[in-house]
Amino acid sequence: MFDHILVPVDGSSLAECVMPHAVALAQAFGARVTLLRVLERVQTADQARSVDPLGWHIRKAEAGSYLDGLVARLQKVGLRTEKALLEGRAAERIIGFARDQNVSLIILSSHGRSGLSGWNISGIVQKIILRACMPTMIVRAYQPMTSDLAGLRYRRLLVPLDCSQRAEYALPLATTLARFHDSQLLLAHVVCRPEMVRRVPPTQEEIELANHLTERNRLEASRCLEQLQARLASDVQIHLLVSDNAAATLHELVKQEDVDLVVLSAHGYSGGTKWPYGSVALNFIAYGTTPLLIVQDLPQDELESTQAEIAVRECKGH
Repeated sequence: MFDHILVPVDGSSLAECVMPHAVALAQAFGARVTLLRVLERVQTADQARSVDPLGWHIRKAEAGSYLDGLVARLQKVGLRTEKALLEGRAAERIIGFARDQNVSLIILSSHGRSGLSGWNISGIVQKIILRACMPTMIVRAYQPMTSDLAGLRYRRLLVPLDCSQRAEYALPLATTLARFHDSQLLLAHVVCRPEMVRRVPPTQEEIELANHLTERNRLEASRCLEQLQARLASDVQIHLLVSDNAAATLHELVKQEDVDLVVLSAHGYSGGTKWPYGSVALNFIAYGTTPLLIVQDLPQDELESTQAEIAVRECKGH
Protein backbone atom coordinates (compact mmCIF):
# COMPACT_ATOMS: atom_id res chain seq x y z
CA MET A 1 0.00 0.00 0.00
CA PHE A 2 2.31 2.76 1.27
CA ASP A 3 5.99 1.92 0.96
CA HIS A 4 7.49 5.39 0.51
CA ILE A 5 6.16 8.38 2.45
CA LEU A 6 7.20 11.93 1.59
CA VAL A 7 7.15 14.55 4.35
CA PRO A 8 7.87 18.12 3.15
CA VAL A 9 9.09 20.45 5.91
CA ASP A 10 10.09 24.11 5.82
CA GLY A 11 11.91 24.60 9.12
CA SER A 12 8.87 25.84 11.04
CA SER A 13 7.29 24.29 14.12
CA LEU A 14 3.90 24.37 12.37
CA ALA A 15 5.17 22.12 9.59
CA GLU A 16 6.56 19.67 12.16
CA CYS A 17 3.04 18.82 13.37
CA VAL A 18 3.10 16.06 10.71
CA MET A 19 5.94 14.15 12.35
CA PRO A 20 3.91 11.96 14.77
CA HIS A 21 1.53 11.13 11.91
CA ALA A 22 4.45 10.18 9.68
CA VAL A 23 5.59 7.77 12.38
CA ALA A 24 2.07 6.39 12.90
CA LEU A 25 1.61 5.64 9.19
CA ALA A 26 5.16 4.50 8.45
CA GLN A 27 5.04 1.98 11.29
CA ALA A 28 1.61 0.71 10.21
CA PHE A 29 2.71 0.10 6.60
CA GLY A 30 6.41 -0.60 7.11
CA ALA A 31 7.24 2.36 4.87
CA ARG A 32 10.42 4.36 4.51
CA VAL A 33 10.22 8.12 4.97
CA THR A 34 11.88 10.92 3.01
CA LEU A 35 12.07 14.36 4.59
CA LEU A 36 12.15 17.05 1.91
CA ARG A 37 13.11 20.70 2.29
CA VAL A 38 12.77 23.08 -0.66
CA LEU A 39 14.65 26.37 -0.53
CA GLU A 40 13.00 29.16 -2.47
CA ARG A 41 14.84 32.27 -3.60
CA VAL A 42 12.44 34.95 -2.44
CA GLN A 43 13.49 38.21 -4.06
CA THR A 44 12.13 41.70 -4.30
CA ALA A 45 12.43 43.77 -7.47
CA ASP A 46 15.53 45.50 -6.10
CA GLN A 47 17.19 42.19 -5.24
CA ALA A 48 16.47 40.48 -8.56
CA ARG A 49 19.73 41.61 -10.13
CA SER A 50 22.00 39.74 -7.75
CA VAL A 51 21.99 36.95 -5.18
CA ASP A 52 24.34 36.85 -2.22
CA PRO A 53 26.17 33.52 -2.76
CA LEU A 54 27.53 33.42 0.79
CA GLY A 55 24.12 34.02 2.32
CA TRP A 56 22.60 31.36 0.07
CA HIS A 57 25.32 28.86 1.03
CA ILE A 58 24.64 29.53 4.72
CA ARG A 59 20.91 28.98 4.19
CA LYS A 60 21.58 25.64 2.49
CA ALA A 61 23.91 24.53 5.27
CA GLU A 62 21.35 25.48 7.93
CA ALA A 63 18.59 23.63 6.03
CA GLY A 64 20.77 20.53 5.72
CA SER A 65 21.59 20.59 9.42
CA TYR A 66 17.90 20.98 10.24
CA LEU A 67 17.03 17.95 8.11
CA ASP A 68 19.79 15.93 9.77
CA GLY A 69 18.21 16.63 13.15
CA LEU A 70 14.77 15.48 12.00
CA VAL A 71 16.21 12.37 10.36
CA ALA A 72 17.95 11.45 13.60
CA ARG A 73 14.72 11.82 15.56
CA LEU A 74 12.82 9.51 13.18
CA GLN A 75 15.61 6.97 13.06
CA LYS A 76 15.63 6.91 16.85
CA VAL A 77 12.05 5.55 16.82
CA GLY A 78 13.00 2.91 14.26
CA LEU A 79 12.01 4.46 10.91
CA ARG A 80 14.03 4.08 7.73
CA THR A 81 14.55 7.74 6.96
CA GLU A 82 16.26 9.73 4.21
CA LYS A 83 16.54 13.43 3.45
CA ALA A 84 16.46 15.57 0.32
CA LEU A 85 17.28 19.24 -0.12
CA LEU A 86 16.12 20.97 -3.30
CA GLU A 87 15.95 24.49 -4.68
CA GLY A 88 13.09 26.13 -6.54
CA ARG A 89 9.38 26.70 -6.17
CA ALA A 90 8.14 24.58 -3.30
CA ALA A 91 4.91 23.14 -4.75
CA GLU A 92 6.41 22.29 -8.14
CA ARG A 93 9.53 20.72 -6.66
CA ILE A 94 7.58 18.65 -4.12
CA ILE A 95 5.23 17.30 -6.81
CA GLY A 96 8.10 16.56 -9.19
CA PHE A 97 10.11 14.80 -6.49
CA ALA A 98 7.11 12.71 -5.44
CA ARG A 99 6.55 11.50 -8.99
CA ASP A 100 10.21 10.90 -9.80
CA GLN A 101 10.86 8.96 -6.58
CA ASN A 102 7.70 6.80 -6.72
CA VAL A 103 6.30 8.25 -3.53
CA SER A 104 3.10 6.51 -2.45
CA LEU A 105 1.91 9.08 0.14
CA ILE A 106 2.57 12.77 0.81
CA ILE A 107 1.94 14.03 4.35
CA LEU A 108 1.40 17.79 4.52
CA SER A 109 0.94 20.29 7.31
CA SER A 110 -1.95 22.64 6.56
CA HIS A 111 0.32 25.61 7.35
CA GLY A 112 4.02 26.24 7.64
CA ARG A 113 6.57 29.03 7.67
CA SER A 114 4.09 31.66 6.47
CA GLY A 115 2.06 31.09 9.64
CA LEU A 116 -1.56 30.32 10.41
CA SER A 117 -4.25 32.13 8.48
CA GLY A 118 -8.00 32.22 8.09
CA TRP A 119 -7.65 29.80 5.20
CA ASN A 120 -7.96 26.14 6.15
CA ILE A 121 -4.86 25.26 4.10
CA SER A 122 -1.98 27.34 2.79
CA GLY A 123 -1.50 28.21 -0.86
CA ILE A 124 1.39 25.76 -1.27
CA VAL A 125 -0.64 22.90 0.21
CA GLN A 126 -3.54 23.72 -2.10
CA LYS A 127 -1.26 23.61 -5.14
CA ILE A 128 0.22 20.25 -4.13
CA ILE A 129 -3.17 18.70 -3.44
CA LEU A 130 -4.68 19.82 -6.73
CA ARG A 131 -1.75 18.69 -8.90
CA ALA A 132 -0.01 15.77 -7.18
CA CYS A 133 -2.68 13.18 -8.07
CA MET A 134 -1.59 10.67 -5.42
CA PRO A 135 -2.64 9.73 -1.88
CA THR A 136 -2.24 12.77 0.35
CA MET A 137 -2.65 13.43 4.05
CA ILE A 138 -3.37 16.85 5.56
CA VAL A 139 -2.59 17.49 9.22
CA ARG A 140 -4.25 20.59 10.69
CA ALA A 141 -1.47 22.74 12.12
CA TYR A 142 -3.91 24.79 14.21
CA GLN A 143 -4.92 21.75 16.27
CA PRO A 144 -3.00 20.70 19.44
CA MET A 145 -0.07 18.45 18.63
CA THR A 146 1.91 15.92 20.63
CA SER A 147 5.67 16.14 21.12
CA ASP A 148 5.91 12.35 21.51
CA LEU A 149 6.84 11.11 18.04
CA ALA A 150 5.89 7.49 18.69
CA GLY A 151 2.95 8.14 20.99
CA LEU A 152 0.22 8.88 18.44
CA ARG A 153 -2.55 6.28 18.14
CA TYR A 154 -5.69 6.67 16.06
CA ARG A 155 -8.63 5.66 18.23
CA ARG A 156 -11.49 6.26 15.80
CA LEU A 157 -11.29 6.31 12.01
CA LEU A 158 -14.13 7.54 9.83
CA VAL A 159 -14.60 6.30 6.25
CA PRO A 160 -17.42 8.08 4.35
CA LEU A 161 -19.00 5.74 1.79
CA ASP A 162 -21.66 6.09 -0.89
CA CYS A 163 -21.96 2.36 -1.70
CA SER A 164 -19.82 2.74 -4.82
CA GLN A 165 -16.69 0.71 -5.53
CA ARG A 166 -14.76 3.95 -5.98
CA ALA A 167 -15.56 5.08 -2.43
CA GLU A 168 -14.55 1.65 -1.10
CA TYR A 169 -11.09 2.21 -2.60
CA ALA A 170 -10.14 3.74 0.77
CA LEU A 171 -11.16 0.71 2.83
CA PRO A 172 -7.98 -1.44 2.58
CA LEU A 173 -5.85 1.43 3.88
CA ALA A 174 -8.32 2.29 6.63
CA THR A 175 -8.59 -1.31 7.82
CA THR A 176 -4.80 -1.71 7.88
CA LEU A 177 -4.49 1.39 10.03
CA ALA A 178 -7.35 0.27 12.27
CA ARG A 179 -5.75 -3.12 12.89
CA PHE A 180 -2.32 -1.67 13.62
CA HIS A 181 -3.61 1.02 15.97
CA ASP A 182 -6.41 -1.15 17.41
CA SER A 183 -8.86 1.53 16.27
CA GLN A 184 -12.60 1.53 15.88
CA LEU A 185 -13.61 1.88 12.24
CA LEU A 186 -16.68 4.01 11.54
CA LEU A 187 -18.38 3.45 8.17
CA ALA A 188 -20.74 6.31 7.36
CA HIS A 189 -23.30 6.81 4.64
CA VAL A 190 -25.60 9.81 4.27
CA VAL A 191 -28.84 9.30 2.36
CA CYS A 192 -29.68 12.65 0.81
CA ARG A 193 -33.32 13.55 0.40
CA PRO A 194 -34.15 14.28 -3.26
CA GLU A 195 -34.25 17.94 -4.23
CA MET A 196 -37.64 19.27 -5.24
CA VAL A 197 -37.22 22.50 -7.18
CA ARG A 198 -40.56 24.30 -6.96
CA ARG A 199 -41.83 27.81 -6.42
CA VAL A 200 -44.80 26.52 -4.46
CA PRO A 201 -45.02 23.92 -1.66
CA PRO A 202 -44.87 20.32 -2.90
CA THR A 203 -48.04 18.33 -3.21
CA GLN A 204 -48.77 15.35 -0.98
CA GLU A 205 -48.08 13.06 -3.92
CA GLU A 206 -44.67 14.63 -4.45
CA ILE A 207 -43.82 14.35 -0.75
CA GLU A 208 -44.75 10.67 -0.73
CA LEU A 209 -42.66 10.07 -3.85
CA ALA A 210 -39.62 11.76 -2.25
CA ASN A 211 -40.10 9.78 0.97
CA HIS A 212 -40.40 6.54 -0.99
CA LEU A 213 -37.15 7.22 -2.87
CA THR A 214 -35.37 8.19 0.34
CA GLU A 215 -36.49 4.99 2.08
CA ARG A 216 -35.49 2.89 -0.92
CA ASN A 217 -31.99 4.40 -0.88
CA ARG A 218 -31.75 3.97 2.89
CA LEU A 219 -32.56 0.26 2.67
CA GLU A 220 -30.05 -0.28 -0.14
CA ALA A 221 -27.35 1.59 1.78
CA SER A 222 -28.14 -0.43 4.91
CA ARG A 223 -27.61 -3.70 3.03
CA CYS A 224 -24.35 -2.39 1.55
CA LEU A 225 -22.93 -1.29 4.93
CA GLU A 226 -23.98 -4.51 6.65
CA GLN A 227 -22.20 -6.56 3.99
CA LEU A 228 -19.04 -4.50 4.48
CA GLN A 229 -19.29 -4.82 8.25
CA ALA A 230 -19.50 -8.60 7.99
CA ARG A 231 -16.55 -8.72 5.60
CA LEU A 232 -14.18 -6.61 7.69
CA ALA A 233 -12.37 -8.13 10.63
CA SER A 234 -11.82 -4.85 12.46
CA ASP A 235 -14.04 -3.30 15.12
CA VAL A 236 -16.60 -1.71 12.78
CA GLN A 237 -19.44 0.64 13.62
CA ILE A 238 -22.08 1.69 11.06
CA HIS A 239 -23.62 5.15 10.80
CA LEU A 240 -26.51 5.46 8.36
CA LEU A 241 -27.95 8.97 8.30
CA VAL A 242 -30.62 10.84 6.34
CA SER A 243 -30.02 14.49 5.57
CA ASP A 244 -30.37 17.29 3.06
CA ASN A 245 -26.61 17.95 3.10
CA ALA A 246 -24.17 15.04 3.09
CA ALA A 247 -21.00 17.03 3.78
CA ALA A 248 -22.46 19.00 6.69
CA THR A 249 -23.82 15.80 8.24
CA LEU A 250 -20.43 14.07 7.95
CA HIS A 251 -18.66 17.02 9.59
CA GLU A 252 -21.14 16.87 12.47
CA LEU A 253 -20.54 13.12 12.79
CA VAL A 254 -16.77 13.71 13.02
CA LYS A 255 -17.40 16.10 15.89
CA GLN A 256 -19.95 13.94 17.71
CA GLU A 257 -17.89 10.75 17.49
CA ASP A 258 -14.58 12.43 18.32
CA VAL A 259 -12.96 11.05 15.15
CA ASP A 260 -9.14 11.12 15.02
CA LEU A 261 -8.69 10.59 11.28
CA VAL A 262 -10.95 10.79 8.23
CA VAL A 263 -10.03 8.42 5.39
CA LEU A 264 -11.86 8.80 2.11
CA SER A 265 -11.54 8.15 -1.59
CA ALA A 266 -11.05 11.13 -3.88
CA HIS A 267 -14.22 10.23 -5.78
CA GLY A 268 -17.51 8.44 -5.27
CA TYR A 269 -20.11 7.14 -7.69
CA SER A 270 -20.82 10.59 -9.17
CA GLY A 271 -17.15 11.46 -9.77
CA GLY A 272 -15.75 11.60 -13.29
CA THR A 273 -12.28 12.31 -14.64
CA LYS A 274 -12.59 16.07 -15.07
CA TRP A 275 -11.37 16.99 -11.59
CA PRO A 276 -8.98 15.28 -9.15
CA TYR A 277 -11.53 15.31 -6.31
CA GLY A 278 -15.25 14.93 -5.85
CA SER A 279 -17.44 17.33 -3.91
CA VAL A 280 -17.17 15.59 -0.51
CA ALA A 281 -13.36 15.32 -0.68
CA LEU A 282 -13.07 18.98 -1.66
CA ASN A 283 -15.36 19.96 1.20
CA PHE A 284 -13.22 18.11 3.73
CA ILE A 285 -10.07 19.70 2.30
CA ALA A 286 -11.56 23.17 2.58
CA TYR A 287 -13.49 22.84 5.84
CA GLY A 288 -12.34 19.74 7.72
CA THR A 289 -10.71 20.21 11.12
CA THR A 290 -9.23 16.76 11.73
CA PRO A 291 -6.35 14.95 9.97
CA LEU A 292 -7.51 13.88 6.52
CA LEU A 293 -6.16 11.02 4.41
CA ILE A 294 -7.36 11.10 0.80
CA VAL A 295 -6.83 8.04 -1.37
CA GLN A 296 -6.58 9.00 -5.04
CA ASP A 297 -8.47 6.51 -7.19
CA LEU A 298 -7.44 8.03 -10.54
CA PRO A 299 -3.96 7.86 -12.08
CA GLN A 300 -2.50 11.07 -13.46
CA ASP A 301 -2.96 10.07 -17.11
CA GLU A 302 -6.72 9.58 -16.67
CA LEU A 303 -7.39 13.08 -15.39
CA GLU A 304 -8.41 15.75 -17.88
CA SER A 305 -6.01 18.68 -18.15
CA THR A 306 -7.33 22.04 -17.01
CA GLN A 307 -7.39 25.03 -19.35
CA ALA A 308 -4.57 26.57 -17.30
CA GLU A 309 -2.38 23.46 -17.77
CA ILE A 310 -3.09 23.37 -21.48
CA ALA A 311 -2.26 27.06 -21.85
CA VAL A 312 1.06 26.67 -20.02
CA ARG A 313 2.08 23.71 -22.19
CA GLU A 314 1.21 25.61 -25.36
CA CYS A 315 3.19 28.66 -24.24
CA LYS A 316 6.25 26.50 -23.51
CA GLY A 317 5.99 25.00 -26.98
CA HIS A 318 6.54 28.35 -28.69
